[in-house]
Amino acid sequence: MEQKKLTVLDIQAMRDKGQPITMLTAYDYPVAKQINDTGIDMILVGDSAAMVVHGHPNTLNATMDMMVMHCAAVARACPRTMVISDMPFGSFQYGIEETMRNAARFVTEAKVDGVKFEATPNHIEKTKAIVQMGIAVVGHVGLHPQAVGVLGGLKAQGRTIETARKVVTEALALQEAGAFAIIFEAVPAKLATYITRKLSIPTISIGGGPGCSGQLLVTYDVLGMFDTFTPKFAKKYANFNQTMKDTFAQYRQEVLEGKFPTEEHVYGVSDEVLSAMEKEFGKVE
Repeated sequence: MEQKKLTVLDIQAMRDKGQPITMLTAYDYPVAKQINDTGIDMILVGDSAAMVVHGHPNTLNATMDMMVMHCAAVARACPRTMVISDMPFGSFQYGIEETMRNAARFVTEAKVDGVKFEATPNHIEKTKAIVQMGIAVVGHVGLHPQAVGVLGGLKAQGRTIETARKVVTEALALQEAGAFAIIFEAVPAKLATYITRKLSIPTISIGGGPGCSGQLLVTYDVLGMFDTFTPKFAKKYANFNQTMKDTFAQYRQEVLEGKFPTEEHVYGVSDEVLSAMEKEFGKVE
């Protein structure tokens, strides 16, 4: 049965009805297909790909070409789930026209349904410009991983009057600029709930608590792909890290012991073909 693609109107309707919105990250076709088929509402192709896929220390190493490639793979897997692309560092920090061109690349080349960037009040005009192009925009307030140098690390935002005021101001400005949803990252739960009630558009939490309209997690954290660091707000629903290690170790051992491959894993050939090869190229000892 053909799946109906979710739109900004569907996401808004879920918020208005009090139906929680579900969102996960994805960076490739196989994982995105599973997310789509499971009924998750939205996928963020995050610049976190630079870290969890490419092994960089932070998100600043994500590039436009890298993100467009990942987004295109994810979008091909999602006839239902709404796909949002992260605009990487350097793709929107300059002029409005360059920001618009980069946003357009995600829509035309990768076929995503919208874009997200870590917009501050200095970028509100860029948000307006992209929306006026006809591109759906998701805002992002609280912790801005791309500003890790200024913030002095990946720290929660909104715990002081000054930083709380900044989060509230940015959220209200993004709604006014036309963002159809806003992601709250590492924002105190009570503050995120307060802002959610003030806004008329959906809010999606990644470390913003249960009072938001929806929840977002990095899929690799959900699957337990890493055994080193897991953010405070993440929950491991599986331990794929250990499962993969055990699986790879078993494969290696079976190869060493001659247990793989067996007859069921190989292709057959007739004696006639082998005989012909021996006559043409000679027998082997």
